[in-house]
Amino acid sequence: MNRHRSTAAILSVLFMGLGQLYNRQFMKGLILIAVEAAALVYFIPNLGKALWGVVTLGEKTQGLEKVGRIMVRVDGDHSVNLLISGLITLLVLAVFIIIYVMNIRDAYRNGKLRDQGVAAPDFQKTWAHVTDKNFPHLMLAIPALGVLFLTIMPIIFMIMLAFTNYASPNHIPPKSLVDWVGFETFANLLTLKTWSRTFFGVFSWTIIWAVIATVTTYFGGMLVALLIESKGVRFKKLWRTLFIIPYAIPQLISLLVMRNLFNGQFGPVNQYLGYFGLGKLPWLTDPFWAKVTVILVNMWVGIPVSMVLILGVLTAIPKDLYEAADVDGATGFQKFKIITVPFILFSTAPILIMQFAGNINNFNVIFLLTNGDPVKGDYQFAGSTDLLVTWLYKLTLNNSQFNMASAIGIVIFLIVASFSIWNYRRSRSFKEEDMIQ
Repeated sequence: MNRHRSTAAILSVLFMGLGQLYNRQFMKGLILIAVEAAALVYFIPNLGKALWGVVTLGEKTQGLEKVGRIMVRVDGDHSVNLLISGLITLLVLAVFIIIYVMNIRDAYRNGKLRDQGVAAPDFQKTWAHVTDKNFPHLMLAIPALGVLFLTIMPIIFMIMLAFTNYASPNHIPPKSLVDWVGFETFANLLTLKTWSRTFFGVFSWTIIWAVIATVTTYFGGMLVALLIESKGVRFKKLWRTLFIIPYAIPQLISLLVMRNLFNGQFGPVNQYLGYFGLGKLPWLTDPFWAKVTVILVNMWVGIPVSMVLILGVLTAIPKDLYEAADVDGATGFQKFKIITVPFILFSTAPILIMQFAGNINNFNVIFLLTNGDPVKGDYQFAGSTDLLVTWLYKLTLNNSQFNMASAIGIVIFLIVASFSIWNYRRSRSFKEEDMIQ
C-alpha cells in the first residue's frame, strides 16, 4: 500500500531527483539532478578545505625560502580569508541541505498520491502551483538568501573573530597566522587592567549617555508638542515648521556646524560669552564639558523627532475624554496625568525603547562632534566621550584590534537585544495590544 511513497523517498535520499523521476515528474527530476550535480562539483574540491580552514585557520606563514642561490618569497595561509571562504561554503552547504530535505519530502508526498491512485502533478501544474499559492515563498526566497549572506554571515564572522587572537601587531595575516583562543578575549576585556578599566569606563558612560539622551529628547519633544497644541497658541503651523527645521537639515551638517560653534578658541558660543564678561568654556576639550556638549547637541537634533511623533498622538486622543474630565471638575494637571500621558506612553513606548537602543549606538553625534575626545590617559584607544560603538570603530579601523572589537560588538548586541526585548514585553502596548480600537 505504501510502496510508491517509500520507494520515491529512498531514491531521493540516494540522489536528488531520482524520486521525482520515479513519480514520473521528469522535468522536476532533471532539474533536481542538475542541482545536486552542481553541488557535488562545488563541494568535492571545496568542502574539505573549508572545514580545514575553519578548524585550523592555516598552518603555514608567509616567509622566504631559498631556491638555489636565490631567496624566494613563499605565500602563507591567510587565516581570515580561510575563515571567510570556509564560512561561505558551510552556509552554502546549509542551503543545499534544506533543498535536499525538501526534495525528499516532495518525493514522499507525491509517492503518497500515487499510492492513493492519484497521478503526481506534471511540471505545468507544479509551476502553476509555485507561481500561485507559493508565490510569496518564491519571492521571499531571493531576499532571504541576501539576508543570509549579507547580514547573517557577517554577524557570524564577527562572533567567530571574538574567539581568535586576530589583532595587531603579532597576529595580522598573511605575515602571521590567527589562532583560536576560546574565551581569552572576553577574559582579557574584563580582567586585564588596561582593558577592563577602559571597558567599564566606556560602558558606564554609554549607559548614562543613553538614559540622559533618551529622557531629554523624549520629554523635551513632549513639552514642545504640548506647548504648540495648547489652547490660545496662535500660528501653530509656523511653530511646527520652525521646530522641525533641525530635523530637516542633514544631521552631518548640523553636527559639523555645532562642532565649529562650540570650538573652544574660535567658536561663536565662547565669543558671545566673552561679550557678556564670562570666561571661555572648554566645550570640547574638557571631559565634563564635552559630555555636557554632546547631550545639548543631541537634544537639538533629537527633540524635533519626538515632537513630531507626539504631535501625531495628541491629535488622535478623543476630545470627549477631555470634555468628560471637565464635567467632573478635573484640573489641567489631572487631565494631563490621567488622559494625555497614558495615551502618549501607550502609543510611543516601543519607539521610546528603540530610541534608547539607538542612543546606545549613536555613532554620529559622538564621532562627528568630539571624535570620542578628549583623550583619557588611562584608557586603551578610547576617549572620555567614546561610546562602546565608537570605541569599537577605533579598535577596528585605527588600531587593528579586531578580536577585541568583535567581543565588544557581541556585548553591545547582548545589551541592546536583552534590554529591548525585556522592556517591550513589559510595556502596556505589548500586553494590551487591543486596548485602543
